[in-house]
Amino acid sequence: MFLARVIGSVVATKKDESMKGRKLLLLRPLLVDEAQPDRFRSGQNTIVAVDSHGAGKDEIVLFCQGSSARQATGMKQLPVDAAVIGIVDRIEVLGKSTYCAGDDTASAQSASPTNVKSTAPAKKTSRSQTK
Repeated sequence: MFLARVIGSVVATKKDESMKGRKLLLLRPLLVDEAQPDRFRSGQNTIVAVDSHGAGKDEIVLFCQGSSARQATGMKQLPVDAAVIGIVDRIEVLGKSTYCAGDDTASAQSASPTNVKSTAPAKKTSRSQTK
């Protein structure tokens, strides 16, 4: 499993029949910054993942890739390589709570554009699925 921030969505009107009604999200993986373990840094790549949990932009999610993605509920027969398997509520690193969804008092400041302050709040969005 991996952590990622939802940075957008993908719309494909022409796709495999089995993918109709599936919400596709654009994810940016998050890595613990080795120099500052209480922060995350963005990964270099982006991932398109199928979402069945209703995650929204700027939320932090758990995702898996490859054959593990097809083990998620309802994905076994789908041609997917990545799936959102959870929406993160809280992250603790080295005994310190570094992220809490909806924590409006947390600062979103970071040392550089590639760092993501792990205490930055996730924006709450509607959890309804797009069909």
